[in-house]
Amino acid sequence: MTAATTVKTDYEAIIGLETHCQLATKTKIFSDSSTEFGADPNTNIDPICMGLPGVLPVLNEKVLEYAVKAGLALNCQIAKYSKFDRKQYFYPDLPKNYQISQFDLPIAEHGHIEIELVDKDGNSTRKKIGVTRLHMEEDAGKLVHAGSDRLSGSSYSLVDYNRAGVPLVEIVSEPDLRSGQEAAEYAQELRRIVRYLGVSDGNMQEGSLRCDVNISVRPVGQKEFGTKVEIKNMNSFSAIQKAIEYEIERQIEAVESGEPIIQETRLWEEGSQRTISMRVKEGSSDYRYFPEPDLAPIEVSEEQLKKWESELPDLPAKKRHYYETELGLSPYDARVLTEERATAEYFEAAVNKGANSKSAANWIMGDIAGYLNKQKLNISEIKLTPSNLAEVVKLIDKGEISNAKAKEKLPDLLEGKAPKDIFAGEKLITDPAVLEPLIDEAIAGNPKEVEKYRSGKTNVKGFFVGQVLKKTGKRADPKLTNQLIDKKLKALVE
Repeated sequence: MTAATTVKTDYEAIIGLETHCQLATKTKIFSDSSTEFGADPNTNIDPICMGLPGVLPVLNEKVLEYAVKAGLALNCQIAKYSKFDRKQYFYPDLPKNYQISQFDLPIAEHGHIEIELVDKDGNSTRKKIGVTRLHMEEDAGKLVHAGSDRLSGSSYSLVDYNRAGVPLVEIVSEPDLRSGQEAAEYAQELRRIVRYLGVSDGNMQEGSLRCDVNISVRPVGQKEFGTKVEIKNMNSFSAIQKAIEYEIERQIEAVESGEPIIQETRLWEEGSQRTISMRVKEGSSDYRYFPEPDLAPIEVSEEQLKKWESELPDLPAKKRHYYETELGLSPYDARVLTEERATAEYFEAAVNKGANSKSAANWIMGDIAGYLNKQKLNISEIKLTPSNLAEVVKLIDKGEISNAKAKEKLPDLLEGKAPKDIFAGEKLITDPAVLEPLIDEAIAGNPKEVEKYRSGKTNVKGFFVGQVLKKTGKRADPKLTNQLIDKKLKALVE
């Protein structure tokens, strides 16, 4: 979750994101080479992705399916007729000296997503961010600059073409974002959506999700946009936020000092926490787009579109709305539970089995999450089933076992043991006749603590509750025990 930032009053930022998302296909967009991450350099290549003479590309049908599903999830209009284009540029990472992309007829346009910002007090604000387009394209190779930790100082470069031809969708937002916080949240929401769909793993550290920021500033009230600058090389959501915040300050200072802002591409330097100039920004005319002659146009039938739409899961925004309005959870709880699809489905399964929604949420976000983090596991990999969790929650709510006893038995629950077996003979003691002698014993055995209570330190009640819980193996009803102790200690003072 991103942190709130100071809002400028004299100027406002106009921000849009171009997000490249690698699709989770096993093979490349136009050939059957593997898309496996981490393979030895230049092993996942073939004549098609290398652009050798005499070979023709063939569209991977799975790429089209994933692109359409992503477009639908972003509330886009899916084009009945679409095509590929050649984007010309000459750089060592592009073996063909052109990239197959989509220009004037993308597969999806005119969409939007909802982002939700939660402040430190737990209050949420929702905002709709427009999506201009989504289109398919192939990735380029990877350049490794050696001899220096700075590009400008490198003495040579190595090229790994394994990524060449890897399928991407590029998602272009409208310039509706106004802060680094909003931009970071928008990027996170995109990642949630593609991961829910299963069309991408969204791993930024592996390059599966890459964001470029377009940003300008203007005086508040001015309609015309300022000069746009592009920022690249941000490999985390916090880096997106920090880069934007830095660039806003840089551009405002430039405007106020009369320094011209040029349309350029800048790099975010993580080490120095600043942006630096890379190159003057190209325009679309520099790429000399023309229709790809080796690929047929794309037509998505109404029947196919309906089929793919029917396969879409409920997305994070819809789940957040439901959790907050129907299940009574806080915006924060809803955010945490919907971050991963598997977690949301586990939670919902527990609630459907009768678990109190808040209690189930607390268990999943607390003790279970702690165990998952420690063991580096996904929630789908644990043996504690949603049904068993629901049974535990119901036993606590009915007053048959204490929360402390349940947590004590968590290791057994995580091993898959049934609650009815674990908690056999462990029901709470709710009979005052059983508890009162134990309370009297605890009070009589701790005169120093009694004197503390007499002197006004009423928090020592917790000490006596702990003593009784210890004597009963945490089976004493905490609420009843507290009431009885309170009554007996007050009687001593009076």
